[in-house]
Amino acid sequence: MKRAPLWFCSFLAGNSREKRRLRDELAMMKGAWPLLMKQRNGGTWTTDDKAKLKSMVRSASSVSPYLFIWAIPGSMLLLPLLAWFLDRQRKQRARKSAP
Repeated sequence: MKRAPLWFCSFLAGNSREKRRLRDELAMMKGAWPLLMKQRNGGTWTTDDKAKLKSMVRSASSVSPYLFIWAIPGSMLLLPLLAWFLDRQRKQRARKSAP
Protein backbone atom coordinates (compact mmCIF):
# COMPACT_ATOMS: atom_id res chain seq x y z
CA MET A 1 0.00 0.00 0.00
CA LYS A 2 1.35 3.40 -1.02
CA ARG A 3 1.45 6.29 1.45
CA ALA A 4 0.06 9.73 0.62
CA PRO A 5 2.58 12.44 -0.26
CA LEU A 6 3.92 14.55 2.59
CA TRP A 7 2.32 17.75 1.32
CA PHE A 8 -1.10 16.08 1.33
CA CYS A 9 -0.63 14.80 4.89
CA SER A 10 0.36 18.27 6.10
CA PHE A 11 -2.67 19.71 4.28
CA LEU A 12 -5.00 17.29 6.08
CA ALA A 13 -3.35 18.01 9.43
CA GLY A 14 -3.74 21.75 8.92
CA ASN A 15 -7.33 21.31 7.82
CA SER A 16 -8.28 19.31 10.91
CA ARG A 17 -6.43 21.79 13.16
CA GLU A 18 -8.33 24.75 11.70
CA LYS A 19 -11.64 22.86 11.85
CA ARG A 20 -11.06 22.19 15.54
CA ARG A 21 -10.14 25.85 16.12
CA LEU A 22 -13.29 27.03 14.34
CA ARG A 23 -15.46 24.66 16.38
CA ASP A 24 -13.86 25.85 19.64
CA GLU A 25 -14.32 29.52 18.75
CA LEU A 26 -17.96 29.03 17.78
CA ALA A 27 -18.60 27.19 21.04
CA MET A 28 -17.15 30.16 22.91
CA MET A 29 -19.61 32.52 21.23
CA LYS A 30 -22.61 30.40 22.26
CA GLY A 31 -25.06 32.47 24.29
CA ALA A 32 -23.98 35.79 22.81
CA TRP A 33 -27.42 36.73 21.51
CA PRO A 34 -29.26 36.93 24.87
CA LEU A 35 -26.33 38.86 26.30
CA LEU A 36 -26.37 41.32 23.41
CA MET A 37 -30.14 41.84 23.71
CA LYS A 38 -29.98 42.44 27.47
CA GLN A 39 -29.37 46.17 27.03
CA ARG A 40 -32.14 46.52 24.46
CA ASN A 41 -34.64 44.68 26.67
CA GLY A 42 -34.20 47.19 29.47
CA GLY A 43 -31.39 45.55 31.42
CA THR A 44 -27.90 46.86 31.99
CA TRP A 45 -24.62 45.16 31.34
CA THR A 46 -22.50 44.38 34.35
CA THR A 47 -18.72 44.47 34.28
CA ASP A 48 -18.73 40.69 33.90
CA ASP A 49 -21.15 40.93 30.95
CA LYS A 50 -18.92 43.49 29.27
CA ALA A 51 -15.89 41.22 29.70
CA LYS A 52 -17.83 38.29 28.18
CA LEU A 53 -18.93 40.46 25.25
CA LYS A 54 -15.38 41.61 24.67
CA SER A 55 -14.10 38.02 24.58
CA MET A 56 -16.94 37.02 22.24
CA VAL A 57 -16.12 39.86 19.84
CA ARG A 58 -12.46 38.84 19.85
CA SER A 59 -13.50 35.27 19.21
CA ALA A 60 -15.78 36.32 16.36
CA SER A 61 -13.03 38.40 14.78
CA SER A 62 -10.68 35.43 14.71
CA VAL A 63 -13.35 33.28 13.03
CA SER A 64 -14.59 35.94 10.62
CA PRO A 65 -12.31 34.97 7.70
CA TYR A 66 -13.91 31.52 7.67
CA LEU A 67 -17.42 32.91 7.95
CA PHE A 68 -16.65 35.50 5.26
CA ILE A 69 -15.60 32.80 2.81
CA TRP A 70 -18.66 30.66 3.54
CA ALA A 71 -21.20 33.48 3.65
CA ILE A 72 -20.35 35.52 0.56
CA PRO A 73 -21.42 33.07 -2.18
CA GLY A 74 -24.77 32.42 -0.51
CA SER A 75 -25.38 36.03 0.42
CA MET A 76 -25.05 37.18 -3.18
CA LEU A 77 -27.92 34.89 -4.13
CA LEU A 78 -30.05 35.72 -1.10
CA LEU A 79 -29.61 39.50 -1.24
CA PRO A 80 -32.51 40.12 -3.70
CA LEU A 81 -34.77 37.85 -1.64
CA LEU A 82 -33.83 39.70 1.55
CA ALA A 83 -34.49 43.07 -0.09
CA TRP A 84 -37.90 41.89 -1.30
CA PHE A 85 -38.82 40.56 2.14
CA LEU A 86 -37.77 43.73 3.97
CA ASP A 87 -39.63 45.90 1.47
CA ARG A 88 -42.77 43.78 1.90
CA GLN A 89 -42.54 44.12 5.69
CA ARG A 90 -42.12 47.89 5.39
CA LYS A 91 -45.19 48.19 3.15
CA GLN A 92 -47.30 46.07 5.51
CA ARG A 93 -46.33 48.27 8.47
CA ALA A 94 -47.18 51.39 6.47
CA ARG A 95 -50.62 49.98 5.56
CA LYS A 96 -51.38 49.09 9.18
CA SER A 97 -50.40 52.51 10.51
CA ALA A 98 -52.34 54.44 7.84
CA PRO A 99 -56.09 54.79 8.63
